[in-house]
Amino acid sequence: MQIEHGGALDRAMERFGGTREDWIDLSTGINPEVFPLPVIAPETWNRLPDERLLASTIRAARRYYRAASEAQLVAAPGTQALIQLLPELATKGEVAILGPTYQEHQLSFLDAGWMVSDCRNVEDIPQSAKVAVIVNPNNPDGRVIAADVLLDLAKRMARRGGFLIVDEAFADPHPETSIAGHAGTGGLIVLKSFGKFFGLGGLRLGFALTNSDLAQVMRRRLGPWAVSGPALAIACHAFVDGQELAGYNERLRRRRKLLAEVLGDTGLVEFGGTMLFSLVEFRQAHRLHEALCKHHVLTRKFAYAPQWLRFGLPLDDNAAYKLRERLIAALGATGS
Repeated sequence: MQIEHGGALDRAMERFGGTREDWIDLSTGINPEVFPLPVIAPETWNRLPDERLLASTIRAARRYYRAASEAQLVAAPGTQALIQLLPELATKGEVAILGPTYQEHQLSFLDAGWMVSDCRNVEDIPQSAKVAVIVNPNNPDGRVIAADVLLDLAKRMARRGGFLIVDEAFADPHPETSIAGHAGTGGLIVLKSFGKFFGLGGLRLGFALTNSDLAQVMRRRLGPWAVSGPALAIACHAFVDGQELAGYNERLRRRRKLLAEVLGDTGLVEFGGTMLFSLVEFRQAHRLHEALCKHHVLTRKFAYAPQWLRFGLPLDDNAAYKLRERLIAALGATGS
């Protein structure tokens, strides 16, 4: 199963030319602004990550995610690492994935020998499934499932000897959608991505919030020193810097407004998305994606939905202006 991801700028440059500075990369849902980094002590680079630094980061993450006191937090080198080990937490069987969504969940379970049921609604999840996966808010359409529905589903999965995985990679700017405060009870695993909201995808850091039994298995599978010392130090700083966070959030909202204005000005209609990306429906979406690449704008197309195109956020007014001009030219090339 071949999965196409965003972020493949090198591949686009090989085909369409240009330097990194020429391109506007809107192919991911990662905030284009890097959160201000702290000064990192030289010994943090020189030593193995110590338990005190890990404990401080976990405490800060607990407060930031508003996790319940009984929840166990597991730090990992990116949520992808957690996704890879999730199928090993239960006896092999059937998993229901609410789609269409981020495809790495499906691939991970398929590779582990599970049977995957692709469901469009919570009501479609079969009684035979012992594990369910819901990305909330969803990627790429921004669909949100209500907390009470998720918690009821988690209880049902627990009664079957399984669990519900709620991937909240895009929930940081939408805290009202999060059920992290309910993690720690049986039958629930909440995944959190650090890099998307904080603009630090290259850092590779994620967290799982769950009960003590599942957390113990995850930590054992991840092994010692799963997360680097510098990553822990940066996360600990970001989680507690309330003043910087307020301004950072405000700049993100302005960025999202800029994107909506550009899309509206060019006649593209948004029908989904989150604070970190927008999804548009366009009859010739793949053709538009190609035309945009020729103008050095990289977006995210979908093989399973050829009418969809996802746009990440422009960094600033200058990037938004360039995007508007290039989008107009690309639309002209498609005859739209």
